[in-house]
Amino acid sequence: MGSSLEATSFSFPEYALSWNGQRLPVVGLGTASDPVGGSYLLTKLAILEAIKLGYRHFDTASLYGTELPLGEAIIEAISIGLIKSRDELFITSKLWCTDAYGELVLPGLRRSLQYLKLEYLDLYLIHWPISLRKGIEGVSGDTEYLMFPMDFSSVWVAMEDCQRLGLTKSIGLSNFTCKKVADILAIAKIPPAVNQVEFNPLWKQKKLREFCHSNGILLSAYSPLGAIGTSWGSNRVLECQVLKEIAKAKGKTVAQVCLRWAYEQGVSIVVKSFNGERMKQNLEIFNWSLSEDELKKIDDIPQSRGCQAEDFISKDGPFKTLEELWDGEI
Repeated sequence: MGSSLEATSFSFPEYALSWNGQRLPVVGLGTASDPVGGSYLLTKLAILEAIKLGYRHFDTASLYGTELPLGEAIIEAISIGLIKSRDELFITSKLWCTDAYGELVLPGLRRSLQYLKLEYLDLYLIHWPISLRKGIEGVSGDTEYLMFPMDFSSVWVAMEDCQRLGLTKSIGLSNFTCKKVADILAIAKIPPAVNQVEFNPLWKQKKLREFCHSNGILLSAYSPLGAIGTSWGSNRVLECQVLKEIAKAKGKTVAQVCLRWAYEQGVSIVVKSFNGERMKQNLEIFNWSLSEDELKKIDDIPQSRGCQAEDFISKDGPFKTLEELWDGEI
């Protein structure tokens, strides 16, 4: 059963997630920053501006250090009347690798809820398919950080418990390949609702998108514009000549072409910009479409993964090569 698209009371549509019908806005605002944490005040003000513009999905994670300003922004948005209640928002957070142990999943979620000052999440994701030594911070390929294969069974059972307890409405994955998603499906009593992965015209993830769709899992796109400004991102997407030519012909920005293309692929989108005008432009993708010829040109763009995640490669860890981490999907 796939995810269906439904209209909303806002200016853009939502997906109805499989299994429980929960509604996820097509476009969400990402809050990841590089360096991790970023500016508390800048993050809070950007989220308030996004709510004013109509954003209703906000994506954070334990790793990002932005759960606290997001929570404060939600409280202020309600107090000044931008929204009537927290229930108008869709909030996603993620389990970090140091908590990716069966007994630490629930405490990890409760900690996120405490930072967010929320009673529940709408979506809780396993951030990466690997466990790091308990108690460390961040991520590094150094052997001192000690990486371990994740016990999918105990972690996913704990994720299911989080949903049964009502602490999150849905659960899902992030950065999982076809093989690793299949490993979860083989043990799941509650299937993952979402798999959030890198997705843009230069990394289309066609095999993964089709696999997830066939199993009722919505693919969610992070770095839909190439993650400029991060330690691993680049301007290769926004500087792509094919996309530039299409944007010029359409009278749109390259970013809008990328986001419209992603929307037409049936995925949800998490886009990070704290610039008010760009946040507005990123929502202006629903009253026009790409032609078959334009879609063909995008389909012919050479493919390569941007986020390699080399930090998870270690001679002493479970993934000794990028091929092992990505199961050949590179």
